[in-house]
This record gives sequence, structure tokens and C-alpha cells, in this order.
Amino acid sequence: MTTPSITNSDEATTQRDVAQKSSTEPLIFERSKRGRRGYQLPPLDVPEQSLDELLPASLRRDEIADEVEVSEVDVIRHFTRLSKLNVSIDAGLYPLGSCTMKHNPRINEEIARTPGFALSHPLQPEHQVQGNLELLWTIEQTLKEIFGMPRVTLQPVAGAHGELTGILMVHKALAKSGNARKYILIPDSAHGTNPASAAFAGYEIRELKSNSRGTVELSTLEAAVNEDVAALMVTVPNTLGVFESEIRAMADILHAKGAYLYCDGANLNSFVGIARPGDMGIDVIHSNLHKTFSTPHGGGGPGAGPVGVSAKLVDFVPTPTVERREDGTFYLDFNHPDSIGRMRAFHGNFNVLVRALTYMRSMGPTGMRRIAQLAVLNANYIRARLRNHYHLPYDAPTLHEVVFSDKLQTAHDVHTLDIAKRLMDYGFHPPTIYFPLIVSGALMIEPTESEPREELDAFCEAMIAIARESEERPELVRSAPHTTPVRRLDEARAARQPILRWKR
Repeated sequence: MTTPSITNSDEATTQRDVAQKSSTEPLIFERSKRGRRGYQLPPLDVPEQSLDELLPASLRRDEIADEVEVSEVDVIRHFTRLSKLNVSIDAGLYPLGSCTMKHNPRINEEIARTPGFALSHPLQPEHQVQGNLELLWTIEQTLKEIFGMPRVTLQPVAGAHGELTGILMVHKALAKSGNARKYILIPDSAHGTNPASAAFAGYEIRELKSNSRGTVELSTLEAAVNEDVAALMVTVPNTLGVFESEIRAMADILHAKGAYLYCDGANLNSFVGIARPGDMGIDVIHSNLHKTFSTPHGGGGPGAGPVGVSAKLVDFVPTPTVERREDGTFYLDFNHPDSIGRMRAFHGNFNVLVRALTYMRSMGPTGMRRIAQLAVLNANYIRARLRNHYHLPYDAPTLHEVVFSDKLQTAHDVHTLDIAKRLMDYGFHPPTIYFPLIVSGALMIEPTESEPREELDAFCEAMIAIARESEERPELVRSAPHTTPVRRLDEARAARQPILRWKR
């Protein structure tokens, strides 16, 4: 990896840039030339009379307006050039905070393509899919050990889906006791899906303000919990990368009032193999398996969000569950009268579960512990290198991710979006920006355990260069990116008025 140079040129001089510049070729639409073809169809063998009967002439056209006419070579080269523009974890650091974009081992893909897994159908009879059922049963047993909880449901297919599943179980458990309650407490640093899931389950939201450390203050929680509160939804570690060190006391406060503690497990990568949610007093936790246990998930999918529950909620897990008979065979058990029912047509995102179990088995207990140790080490390395160049709004110990702000750069009228766009000139995908919402101008960086020191250094040097540019040549940063095939877009307009087809 070539470390980006700190220069006064209008374009960052890195090998990454050269690769990006070389791909700024005309689009396939612009290469269209009248008469070019990538195929040759045989003569039409339908008689004209029959054709008129099948499709009246008024509904047919001789030519297609604005048709793209290109050769097969044009098409192949077009898509090959597009593939070189892809930004992915395979090409370099993908530091999206809270997303845990880690390396996805190829053994996972090989196992997921095993015919017995890839070609099976969820409606096949049990005796034909014993291997599939055994895999589901095995991954539940593994997650039970990782979570420290007596039961796990594999049906949810995303983190937010897991949140909804968990809160619906809380709702049904409380309703069975005679009072489903009215409110869910959520810290102001929470993932946006937390209040959405709680509201979808029928609850009203009450927000808890974070303290100066960025965590939940026990006195604030104690004042907010009453007999109308169903649960607290808290992310551990939270979206600032800070561990809720008083999580056990938080659980005690909630349990004393008959409420539940829900843990958003999106950040499990920071303590997997080291600490168990069940030991912390947590009643419900979802885990984004595609994050912590490595499945490619950029662009919105695929995902898996299994939910672990404490003993108080075991009776309410979705059906069917996978059980093992005394003779070692497996079956689907629908006999759960208090279940919240199905949350998925079948048994979760099966191929993501295959990949996750492959990763767990490959790593083993020692490897999983090492994942968390290296993820925390890498985040703290970035924190140490950048803290003199970017404002650190919360100085509490960092775990898997670190959140800076643009406070130092705004003095030069350079803002977080500008920094993110300029980072693209250095060949890096930007970190998560403007989140969490409690940090103005947030830059949320999560390197994961995948990155070697050389890649971390290259990223840090780029960030340091941008900090210096913000002081010396702020207009350079404000007008970035300069080396990408597409310059800065009107993102709000693109979202509200998308152009979905090409026109000449």
C-alpha cells in the first residue's frame, strides 16, 4: 500500500488515484453507433398474416427510439470498466462505523455453495433436509453459548427485523402478565431502527439523554422507569464506541420494575468471545450475523438477525423451532402455544446462516476472542493517530469504533461532507458521517479486525493530509472529489428526483 503524499496539488498523488483516473471512460450509451450489433438473430419465420393476428401492426414498431447499439466487445469492456469502479472490502479499508464491514473469507462462499445447502427447498419434507436442520440447530447452540442465553430464534433476516421480533416477545410476555405497558426507553445515541421497531410494535418512545461520557446515566434511567415502561433498548457498546459499563446496574433497575433490557447487538464484534450478554442481565439481544460473522452485505443485504432471549421469554420465541430427538434426528416443532408466531415465511436467511456457522467453526473460541481484541486495537490505533487532527467529542475509552467531529475544520468552513468527499480522492471509502446524531458533524470510523497496520497508516495519513489541507487550502477540500469518475452530486435532488433511464 502506498501512503498518500501530502502535497499542494489539486489531486492526491496515490496509486489508488491512478487506478480511478484510468477508468474515466465513456459510458456504454455514449459508445452507441448506428448499426452495431452484439448478436445476429435468424430471419423471422412467422408469416406476416399470422403476425398480424398475434400482434396488430398498431402495436408493433420498426425501430426502438434511443436504442443503444453496441457490439459485444463494447458491452464486455463496459461492464469490466464498471467492475473496476466498485468499492468493496476486497479492494481496501471500508471504515463504515456501526456497519462492521470486515473481510469475508472465501471458505464461507464455498460452503454456502454446497449443493445440499444451495439447492435444497424449504418445503422439502424433514427426512430429506436433515443436514439443513442440523445446521440450524447447531448454529442456535453456538449462539446460545456466545450470548449466554437459553434460547435463540434464527428467523429474523436483519437487525431491525430482530429488534421487532424481540420487542414483540416483550410485548406478549407483559400482556400475558396483564399489562403490555406503554413506553420503550431509548438513549439519544441509539440506532434509528430502535425507535422505529418499538413504534411498529405499538409502543411510544421516550428518549434518554446521554451523560458527558456518552452513556446512560443511572439516575436518569431510574427516574424514567415506572410500571408503564416495557423495556430499555440500548446498544452495547453504544454508537460512540463506548461500553455501557453500568449495564448490570441498568438491568437491575429495569427488572425491579418488571421491565426488560433489550440489547442492540449490532456492535457485538467488539466483545464476541470475551463477554456474554446474558451475564450482563440482558433479556433480549439480536446479532447482525452478516456483520460480526462475515457475510458480504453492502448495498442493503443480505442479512440475518437472530435473537437470543433470557429464560423469561423462551416461551414466546417464533415458531417453528428446530429440535433434536433422542435418536439424533431433527424436526420442526410448532407446539409453542405462547409463541408470537412466524416472523419469516421459512427459517431465516438460510445461506447467511451457513456462512455464519462456517465462520464460527473456522475461528473457534480462541479466534472469536481474537476478533474482538484486534477490532478494539485497530480502532484505538486510529484514535491515537487522529486525535490531534480531529475533535474527539467524547473522551471515554473506545472499543471497536471511534467518533470524531469536524469541529476543528469548521473554523475554515470545511465540514464533514467535504472531508468524506476529499477522502475519496485518496482512494478510501468514507466512514459513516453525521451519525450518531448527538455528535455534530460526526465521523464514525470502524476499521474492524481485518486491516493490517499498513492499511490503517495509509488511511490515517490521508485523514491527516485532509486536516492540513482544510487549514491551508480549504477550497480544495470543499470542491472534492477531484479524481473520481463522477464529481460531487446534489444528493438531496438525486434522492427526490432520480433519473432512472438514459436519454440521448
